[in-house]
Amino acid sequence: MNNNLRLVINNIKNKKLEERHFFEKEELKIILDLYAKMVSQGSWKDYGLSISSKQVSFSVFKNSTENALYRICKNFNPKNKNLKYLITDVNGKILKNSFELEVLLKKTDWKKLT
Repeated sequence: MNNNLRLVINNIKNKKLEERHFFEKEELKIILDLYAKMVSQGSWKDYGLSISSKQVSFSVFKNSTENALYRICKNFNPKNKNLKYLITDVNGKILKNSFELEVLLKKTDWKKLT
């Protein structure tokens, strides 16, 4: 029998690392609820996800052939707590920011956001 092998079950350290590099379940639910509402209003037609070591972003499109209208971003290591969640335009300009995703999305007037 090989004594060098170990079985690791429920490795919390690795699980936290995985979650840190994507939206958590509740964050994704908030974003997808907003997306469904905007699709039903005819404002948004498509979405895309981008993942990097610094942030994850949910891009929304009016048409799938155009550039993204907005990106809802989560920074993994923000320099300021208010920069944890961002709404940016296609060029990366920060339009709104907050430390709480739900508040950021509920207080945003998407029709006036430019």
